[in-house]
Amino acid sequence: MVMRLLFFGDIVGKAGRLAVASVLPLWREKYQPDIIAANVDNAAHGRGPTKSTLDELMNLGVSIFMGGDHVFDNPEIDVLLADKKYPLLRPANYPAVTPGSGVRRVTCGSREILFIHLQGQVFMDQHVESPFKIVDEIIKNETAINPPSGIVVDLHAEATSEKVALGWHLAGRVTAVLGTHTHISTSDEWIMPGGTAYQTDIGMVGARHSVIGVKVEDSLRRFLTQRPARFEPMESGTIITAATLVSFEPLTGKATAIARLAELVEVS
Repeated sequence: MVMRLLFFGDIVGKAGRLAVASVLPLWREKYQPDIIAANVDNAAHGRGPTKSTLDELMNLGVSIFMGGDHVFDNPEIDVLLADKKYPLLRPANYPAVTPGSGVRRVTCGSREILFIHLQGQVFMDQHVESPFKIVDEIIKNETAINPPSGIVVDLHAEATSEKVALGWHLAGRVTAVLGTHTHISTSDEWIMPGGTAYQTDIGMVGARHSVIGVKVEDSLRRFLTQRPARFEPMESGTIITAATLVSFEPLTGKATAIARLAELVEVS
């Protein structure tokens, strides 16, 4: 028996959510995923998730959500992280006093899949603990008594080297290490030694005619003037819908295949 995980990259704003709604019914029929995950760090107009955006995506069939460095942008986030109804993770390597958790098991039939959400340290604004240290502690604790059928790690990080290094650190110990945050899909997906599916960055669900999902003029203004500029997401047009599909054997937790998915969707 093989299980399949469908993981959407960073969903940017309303346009990204509409694009997911457009492609997901077709992808569910075509790929028959057992679990659907998504990064929602920019899901509410480019900022962290809200109740309404999570409800919208849950109604589409998304099973678990990852945050990132923007997860605390919206004031209602503490309530959402405390509400067990919402399968939302913040990075596990934030301080222990931070609301929420970076670890969650998702039940799929008779199986449990463990999701671990981490944030990188290199080139990131937040001063978080080492993702390498934290993930080792989590795996040790979660596998000691009741080992899951699979372990999926989302590293929300800027530096490609940090992501690749974590992949090697976890090779053979987890089902998948998938990167998010840069909004640019990488073409380095492969099965690492020991059966770990790896990709440096899934990419985004955001506008093609943009700079990583935000209006071109906003980004150019900052680069050309070096002055602060509010980034507004593009909420219409051609949307790149990027995701990654991982197949794995639940008896061993080893990945057997990984594939990049991408589709262009018109949103008005």
